[in-house]
Amino acid sequence: MAARPDRPAGRFSLAGKVAIVTGASRGIGAAIAAGLAEAGASVTGVARSDASEAAAAFAYRRCDVTDHDAFRRLCATVARERGRLDVLVNAAGVTLPATAGEQSVADFAATLAVDLTAAYACAMAAAAMMRATGGGSIINVTSIGSVLGFPSNPGYVAAKGGLRMLTKALAIDLGPDGIRVNNLAPGYVRTAMTEASHADPVRHGERLRHMILPRWGLPDDLVGAAIFLASDASAYVTGSDLVVDGGWTAKGLT
Repeated sequence: MAARPDRPAGRFSLAGKVAIVTGASRGIGAAIAAGLAEAGASVTGVARSDASEAAAAFAYRRCDVTDHDAFRRLCATVARERGRLDVLVNAAGVTLPATAGEQSVADFAATLAVDLTAAYACAMAAAAMMRATGGGSIINVTSIGSVLGFPSNPGYVAAKGGLRMLTKALAIDLGPDGIRVNNLAPGYVRTAMTEASHADPVRHGERLRHMILPRWGLPDDLVGAAIFLASDASAYVTGSDLVVDGGWTAKGLT
């Protein structure tokens, strides 16, 4: 298929699409927001904290995703100002690992509130806007922790595993409205969230040994996959898991 003149990147172009990316103040969320903008989308990045320098590539609004009414209003505002909403990337997340002993029930619940419940509320708010223009794409950023067990952080594993299966449930429920829902699962990516283990020689090496590609991921490694899931190139892809982990989940015992 030849590229349309107004879409120089062909089917991977996001020209004319409007996107919201949560967790966009830094790390994976900021990289994806900037990448979608580079591919032609009109992007609004959202987070509860001040934006990093990466946010210069897209519009930025402060909003706590656990304030469901505020996020619903934000979606409506973006759709009204930009004329539509085509893409939501749920990249907001927290991790509250146990530092000694068991993870507290409060930390477990707080993790689920951001990483799972808020993702559902954001998806529903965005879907309401997407229906008005015939569909869209929702991308839930999970983790290899959604398919593998990891120690000392049961809330994070439970939340990401739940989000992975929520993705499949929403794909079924929203498919008749032309809304695709997919899971983007990173492996170990160097961000502020993982900086402590990246800087620790022992933990750094332990994680590296699980990878086929001999390096930690970078936030930019998620951008191509996100563009694919947001674009018309993935028009027949929904309810799927796209794992970007340097081969961690494939490596087995070697």
